[in-house]
Amino acid sequence: MPVTRKAAVRFKERSDLLDFLLEVSAAITLTLDLDQLLANVAEIVQRVLPYDLFAILLYSERRRDLRIRYAVGHRDEVVRHLSVAIGEGITGIAAERREPLLVSDVRNDPRYLNTVDAVRTELAVPMTARGKLVGVIDLQSTRVNAYTEYDRALMRLIAARVSMGIDNARLYRRVERQNRTLKALSHISREFSSILDLNELLGKIASTMHDVIAYDAFSILSVDHEAKALKHLCSIRYDERVNIDNVPLGKGLTGAAAESREVVRVNDTAKDPRYIASHPDIRSEIAVPLIVQDRVVGVMDLESDRVGYFSDDHVRTLTLLAPQVASSVENARLYAELAQRERRMEGDLEAARELQRIMLPDAEPEIEGLEAAVRLRPAREISGDIYDIFEQREGQTVIAMGDVSGKGVAAALFGGLMSGLLRTLAPRRRSPAQLMKALNDALVQRRVEARYVTLGVLLWDAPTRRIVMANAGAVPPMICRGTDILKMRVEGVPIGLLENVEYEEATFQAEPGDTIVLYSDGITDHMNAAGTEFGRGRLAQLVRRHCHRSADELILEIFKELDKYSTVKFDDQSVFVMKVK
Repeated sequence: MPVTRKAAVRFKERSDLLDFLLEVSAAITLTLDLDQLLANVAEIVQRVLPYDLFAILLYSERRRDLRIRYAVGHRDEVVRHLSVAIGEGITGIAAERREPLLVSDVRNDPRYLNTVDAVRTELAVPMTARGKLVGVIDLQSTRVNAYTEYDRALMRLIAARVSMGIDNARLYRRVERQNRTLKALSHISREFSSILDLNELLGKIASTMHDVIAYDAFSILSVDHEAKALKHLCSIRYDERVNIDNVPLGKGLTGAAAESREVVRVNDTAKDPRYIASHPDIRSEIAVPLIVQDRVVGVMDLESDRVGYFSDDHVRTLTLLAPQVASSVENARLYAELAQRERRMEGDLEAARELQRIMLPDAEPEIEGLEAAVRLRPAREISGDIYDIFEQREGQTVIAMGDVSGKGVAAALFGGLMSGLLRTLAPRRRSPAQLMKALNDALVQRRVEARYVTLGVLLWDAPTRRIVMANAGAVPPMICRGTDILKMRVEGVPIGLLENVEYEEATFQAEPGDTIVLYSDGITDHMNAAGTEFGRGRLAQLVRRHCHRSADELILEIFKELDKYSTVKFDDQSVFVMKVK
């Protein structure tokens, strides 16, 4: 058997060959870094079989082709773009046959794929491991008959050892990538769920995704059912944000993913009629539907300028990431929508607060024969407590104070209705009982489910200092005379609950110096952390202790004691104090 001079010199004895093969095996097992491993192989081969061009092509089961993974002497464009199908060219035929193929003069062989005109001899040796094709080691020389059958046999021995090392390195790389992916998934899950600003979240998703899969273009689109389109929330081309037109539902690869609810992967966009060209360099694309609670809310789309770039591992990674991305984007979108609604609601509440402020009497209303002050603290933005003052005739004033069931906007709106009825009906009713009956009849006609009003109406006659009162379920007034707390008892059914209700009246003769305190049940029902109410007894002691103060000062003392008791308001709190002059 003829041998090359260099090989013959090196392997004079069989033991020399065995030593060399052991050296090859040792060099292969020194590293699991694929790039370093392939460089070691090139150096080992060069020592025994000089070459002018060298390449290690690795096989992709998904693409069913060979591509150069390591090269010496080949042009960069060949390394980047050459794809050899199984059975094509000398390397493809060697891979198909799983046998080394030696061509002594490629100019006489039509199977040769010409990459360099000067090449004359080519030796292609397939690598297999665990019964599967790993790739091909390809040697080319500018000399005719540069390699012999001995060289082919030697390369077969080298390839047998190299193939296992390459396969192990690829497995290691895959496991390492999977570990990085799992760590990234854990990190992504924590980080994404903590971001509620949509723009910040989209930027974070794009950058994190690029760390996991080195894409050239990335988009997240949301389903807009009204526009019947996929709307671009975030689109990045080569690390820069860009504006792209929306995609009609069902169109393009993203539309196909949304419609089918499955991952759509295209290895060559030039061969898929569904592809909508967004950039001339894009060659492969993968679109992943984003699904929340069995509802497609959008699509995550990645693109590459390399044919067949996205692998099965990429599909698995994106499939694992998609639910987290979907829920995070949907939460951020809903949060943004809620924030916008809250801003609108806050504007409406501000207008309602201003309107309520205008409708309610001044904090220190002028009432003949009385020093008066009134204050309101709503449990929420606006209050369901109501109070108003009307001059009935000369020397007589109607004072009304009540509480609408419930809290917040609904209670305030119902209170607004009540205030309007008061202003309409009070001037035409001579007694509190008649006014109360008219109010009840009017509210029963405008009945709202689960809404009613507790109300106390006092008719103050300044010349006689007489008070006539009718009550519809309100807290009775507290009257302080000297050091005594006097009771004024009168009861009645809340307004708006029953039809044809008649109301009683009670009369009280006031004296100079008397302090009359009207208050809502939010005062006595005010609870501390232990769940104990402030109560009428504490209020009575407080009023008795500060009865000598002015009307406004007494109210401030009441609120101060309430805040000491507990800073949490569970209900609207209103206090109306009148001191008889």
